[in-house]
Amino acid sequence: MRVLIQKVSQASVIIEGQQYNKINEGLVLFVGFNLNDNKEIIDKMVSKIVNLRILEDEQGKTNESIMSRSLEILSISQFTLYAETKKGRRPSFSRSANSNVASNLYDYFNQQLNKEITVKTGLFQADMDIKLVNNGPFTIMLDSEDYGWEK
Repeated sequence: MRVLIQKVSQASVIIEGQQYNKINEGLVLFVGFNLNDNKEIIDKMVSKIVNLRILEDEQGKTNESIMSRSLEILSISQFTLYAETKKGRRPSFSRSANSNVASNLYDYFNQQLNKEITVKTGLFQADMDIKLVNNGPFTIMLDSEDYGWEK
């Protein structure tokens, strides 16, 4: 599982020219699932995300988590996080979970996140325009393989 986190001052999802969802200050999560992902990995990733101290405190230091600040999350499914580009010029997505599996994992991920903090989402497999103002800029990639959570 990979999650690209961007700290934002605002973000929105536009589908077919209409605003689908939006947040003010918070985090945008671009979320991708691979062939080995499961609920256990998602639970660990959710805990990591909500407790990650990447927001500034009163002194301007990154000491606060999304939980401590009670901000919002905009979660966007993005299978392209598993693009393999080592060979040729066209990315391969063979490590990405198939759409049925990924859809179920994405729903579970958002349900678990929503138990901790307000989560708004994009629409799985929709053609979306994501508008965001990256605050900082501040962007972090989390990969479950880096933590040894993959079996």
